[in-house]
Amino acid sequence: MKKIINSIDTLLDESLNGFAKAHSDIILLNNQPHFIKRTKPAQARKVAVISGGGSGHEPLHIGFVGSGMLDAACPGQVFTSPTPDQILAAAQAVENGGGVLFIVKNYAGDVMNFEIAAEMLDCQNATVLVNDDVSFPKTHSTGRRGVAGTLIVEKIVGAAAEQGADLAACKALGVRVNLATASMGVALSSCTVPALGRPTFAISDTEMEMGVGIHGERGRETIPLISATEIVGHLAAAINDELKPQKNQPVLLHVNGFGATPLMELYLVYELAAQFWQQRGVNIARSLVGNYTTSIDMAGCSITLSILDEELLRYWDAPVNTANLRWGC
Repeated sequence: MKKIINSIDTLLDESLNGFAKAHSDIILLNNQPHFIKRTKPAQARKVAVISGGGSGHEPLHIGFVGSGMLDAACPGQVFTSPTPDQILAAAQAVENGGGVLFIVKNYAGDVMNFEIAAEMLDCQNATVLVNDDVSFPKTHSTGRRGVAGTLIVEKIVGAAAEQGADLAACKALGVRVNLATASMGVALSSCTVPALGRPTFAISDTEMEMGVGIHGERGRETIPLISATEIVGHLAAAINDELKPQKNQPVLLHVNGFGATPLMELYLVYELAAQFWQQRGVNIARSLVGNYTTSIDMAGCSITLSILDEELLRYWDAPVNTANLRWGC
């Protein structure tokens, strides 16, 4: 394993300290327990929007704390859920009279720890569960995973909260965006968790994992390496079958890198995915390309499609000022 680290034990602390210093105009780091919160105070009675999860997915979630998006984010150890005390402390630090909305990816540890924190929190709160990964059927034993679509939910709900929507409205909006969003990923390599010191699974130079998650787990099937056009065809067809976007339907197309895929390849994937839906008459109204929900150093990417309407477009376009998503400020 080759990593630019001092010690596995100090990696998260040192990384978070560096992140906080680099973006001190936007965020503040609380060290014990770890959470990131925005520096700019929210208006009174604004819903506090909070998310979090294991580290290793940067910039998700800490990179999306700031005006117009998250009020706080809780980073766990690498691929490990944040603890209830982290989540509770973050919520207590940013709650401002409007209640707290938790945005949670559908992984067992995340769901359990956010539920525990919500039960201990002495204020009104609600949760949106994100499960946008269509790699597995809805009837899968643990349900579908929350992956890159989480960013879409966080941005749109964050904008609504910033504009004064109440807790019930923010939750309903988050549920609506989640239902209108579908993702699927593919990996050309595994990733190396620092504490493990080796790739989480073995894959040859002539194979790929179709339908991977974001924690270094295998996908739904191992298949021979195929062309970019064929890869996008697999991913886009699964997403299209799930959402069934109509002709002239406005959508957001998001191509997300897993950490080790060059932008040249991600833009190629975007071009092919755009062709796929444009040929079907779908209106690609908004786009987002880059590394936003990563899996440490995995080579691969995911495609996310979100069906939009005028309200969702307005919230997506609303000003946002975070470390890794910024426009209209």
